[in-house]
Amino acid sequence: MKKGVFVSGIGTEIGKTLVSAILTKALEADYWKPVQSGDLHHTDSMKVMHLSQVKTARFHPEAFRLETPASPHYSAAIDKIKIDVNAFSLPETDNFLIVEGAGGLLVPLNEENTILDLIEHLKLPVVLVSQHYLGSINHTLLSLNCLQQRGIPLAGLIFNGPSTPSTSTIIEQMSGQKALFHLPQLTEVNPDQVQYWAEQIAPVLKERWL
Repeated sequence: MKKGVFVSGIGTEIGKTLVSAILTKALEADYWKPVQSGDLHHTDSMKVMHLSQVKTARFHPEAFRLETPASPHYSAAIDKIKIDVNAFSLPETDNFLIVEGAGGLLVPLNEENTILDLIEHLKLPVVLVSQHYLGSINHTLLSLNCLQQRGIPLAGLIFNGPSTPSTSTIIEQMSGQKALFHLPQLTEVNPDQVQYWAEQIAPVLKERWL
């Protein structure tokens, strides 16, 4: 295992930022969001910093801060810039690094490249966050298949939200991937909840990743 993971999801609003905060807290890790599209007054980096409350971590600045809350390729075009995948490099740190993507694996960064290309460029294994909804089985299996086809290692599959055994079981059976963790639906997202779930998952993460 390299000294970091890339957190992606099967779509948008799946819980990547919450999972990233829990992973950051569990490992006292550094955090980096390469591309922030919109919400520059309340970025994902700010959210993870607040939720994780990790005093020893570094929250590395985004490589691209885009004004419009949309797909990065479109937001960048509005800002009259082009995102070059080759321009990205991992922040220098001796600490474990949590990297959070934008949306799903095939979200475009420009006219040629997607988040998947960025992951391949950074050479990090992926934590894939899945959440139950009508169509999520298809989206999860497609995402896992994309990673497999590109030869990108899976660091773990995490289910986020209400437990749906029929969904998670068939995904595990058809993909051959046992879920790393199942985070239940949280009635309130706050630092105390993040700390609690970080304590639950920390032993598993340290055994597998460190």
